[in-house]
Amino acid sequence: MSVSETVTRNQATSQQRSLQVANQQANPLSEFPEFLSFKCTQNDGTELQLKLQCKRKADMDPKLLKWAFKLAERNVGPQYRACSLGWQPKIKQADLNKPWARYLVATDVATKKPAAYTMFRFDLDYGRSVLYCYELQVEAEFQRKGLGAFMMKALEQMAQHFTMERVVLTVLKNNDDGMRFYRRLGYEVDEMSPDKEENAAYEIMSKSMF
Repeated sequence: MSVSETVTRNQATSQQRSLQVANQQANPLSEFPEFLSFKCTQNDGTELQLKLQCKRKADMDPKLLKWAFKLAERNVGPQYRACSLGWQPKIKQADLNKPWARYLVATDVATKKPAAYTMFRFDLDYGRSVLYCYELQVEAEFQRKGLGAFMMKALEQMAQHFTMERVVLTVLKNNDDGMRFYRRLGYEVDEMSPDKEENAAYEIMSKSMF
């Protein structure tokens, strides 16, 4: 066996171990108490306080999953309908109910109402160990307060802790706000994103954790 083959095999073994450890965690956010709450001062001078919880899909209240679907429909449904993919509610519902899904949910402490969520998983993506963010949605009244960036930072913290190589996500090309948001956080078009010739409606973006 060549040196390069040995290195590649060792890397693959290391990735598998990292993924196994990450996926065994019931609550991978428990190591980071600084991400269990989010506070900011609102325009009227009052303080907004949100509680963050990390849950497996099996531990999610069905009502919360229904809210997540409705929020996605409100936020990105128009972009889906305007592109070649179209809005496919059954597929979106099935995606949100994947048995492997993990959720990070932010809830308003004062009203007990959910404010935002991100759906993710630890996975092997084209031979790379990654934290894949499938969805990040924030209710309109909680947008532009730093909450979305805070939740992405929480994902990055988990990815680094479990030695994932990258955080990867998908964003529609016609979602201008989303593209600007992720670029501002340091995400770039991933090498695995579809070629221009494929004329895909989306880009795959990623950020290295090393």
